[in-house]
Amino acid sequence: MVLVAVEDLIFLSKVQETARAVGVTIETVSPAHIAERAARGDVAAVILDLNHRSGAAVETVRALKSQPATRHIPVLGFLSHVQTDLAAAAREAGCEHVMARSAFSVQLPQLLQNLAGTPAAPAPPRS
Repeated sequence: MVLVAVEDLIFLSKVQETARAVGVTIETVSPAHIAERAARGDVAAVILDLNHRSGAAVETVRALKSQPATRHIPVLGFLSHVQTDLAAAAREAGCEHVMARSAFSVQLPQLLQNLAGTPAAPAPPRS
C-alpha cells in the first residue's frame, strides 16, 4: 500500500491509473492524516505533493519521521523544479526522495513499483 497525498485531480487520476496498470495499491489521504494512517500499518511508502495547498507537507514529513512506528516509511515528495528552498526543507524534514514534478510524472510507473516493492512486469515476448 502506498499512501498518496495529491490535490490536483487530473494528476491524481494519472497516479491512480498508473498504479492500477502496474498492480500497486494506493490510498489517497490528506497530508494531515498521513502519519495517523501510516501508524496503522501496511504502508510501504508515501507520495506527497510538496505544493499541497494545506501548506503542511513539510510538517507532515516531520511528523511521520518523528514516530518510531512510521519513521522507516520512505517518503517521495514532488514539486516544481524551481522550488529549491522547499526541496531543501523537505529533505531536512526527512523526505528521502525529492523530485521535480515533470520527472516524477515520467518515471511514475517505475517509482510506484519500487516504492511498493512490486517487481516490474516482464517484457512481452517478441514475435
